[in-house]
Amino acid sequence: MKIEESKHSIAELIDLYRRKDLTVNEEYQRAPRLWPPAARSYFIDTILTGFPFPKVYFQEKLNKATMRPQREIVDGQQRMLTIVDYKDGKFALSSNSHKFAGKRFDQLAEDEQEQFLTYTVSVDVIRNAQKSDILQMFRRMNAYTLPLNDAEKRHSEFYGLFKDWVNRLVEDWGPLLSEWKVLSSRSIVRMEDAEFVSEIVLAFEEGVISTSNKQLRDLYEKYDEEFDQADEWAGRIDEIMAFIQQELSAIQGTHMTKSYAFLSLITALAHNKWGIPGFAEVSKLEPTGDFVRNKRAAVNALLELASAHETKDVDGKYRDYVDASMGGSNRVKQRMIRVTSICKALRKAR
Repeated sequence: MKIEESKHSIAELIDLYRRKDLTVNEEYQRAPRLWPPAARSYFIDTILTGFPFPKVYFQEKLNKATMRPQREIVDGQQRMLTIVDYKDGKFALSSNSHKFAGKRFDQLAEDEQEQFLTYTVSVDVIRNAQKSDILQMFRRMNAYTLPLNDAEKRHSEFYGLFKDWVNRLVEDWGPLLSEWKVLSSRSIVRMEDAEFVSEIVLAFEEGVISTSNKQLRDLYEKYDEEFDQADEWAGRIDEIMAFIQQELSAIQGTHMTKSYAFLSLITALAHNKWGIPGFAEVSKLEPTGDFVRNKRAAVNALLELASAHETKDVDGKYRDYVDASMGGSNRVKQRMIRVTSICKALRKAR
């Protein structure tokens, strides 16, 4: 078996497919056109916006009737058929394409059509291989692939409104989560930024609770087709994150930007201004209509909490917060203590 890497423009691949010099090998592929419309739209948007997608694999054989090379798609059928169908005008892009929503191929501007057709696809061509060789190749490739985590599974399962909404917020605020080291680059690559946003939504909807993968998955399912709160909740998150960036920048680099502490900070800010379900009844802290009472006092109080956390000061006046930050970061009891402590810090008058 011999594998050679090659590059082809989409125009070249469509031409090969039209001439039937490129066909689908259904022994290796799922039934054609299984991708839902939102997934197909997102894939085409990836091309139009110039982002890469994983390479496809062709097996090359000699067509003895024509004495010409015949290539079969052994991995990449859904991508190839989506490309052909979009070029043929069989579907328009949905709302998960920010710039090209509603457009079929012939509705794109001339330069956009050219960008699509000249997009370069990485292809590995397999020659001199038997079926057993190809199966063994994919078996070995999959042996070194990390299993999908829960966040990745959700994003591979759903392609509707909620996933698109999360993606937009991650695009806007992911850089802050990275720069402030709320999440590591490795965790962001594995979609933990999307999970972080989903956790914020769960707090908006249900208050301070313990969370599970099932609850987060249920959000994706519940709001997959209808998401009436999308604009309101996106506006709240935008307002909170902008306030943190502009007014609470002094906490950058402290233990207040540990992911669980930062989530508690966002939750506390949301409760102070708008209220979150059930929290006032437990904490005895009613919403105030403002993020903070006094910005300087709030920053100083947050820095004190962060310092106590960092030094593990379990005997000082913030011992409850420190204890709640050192263990069981996902449990409702610890979360409630953290959010209550931060709410009080934000309300400092001087």
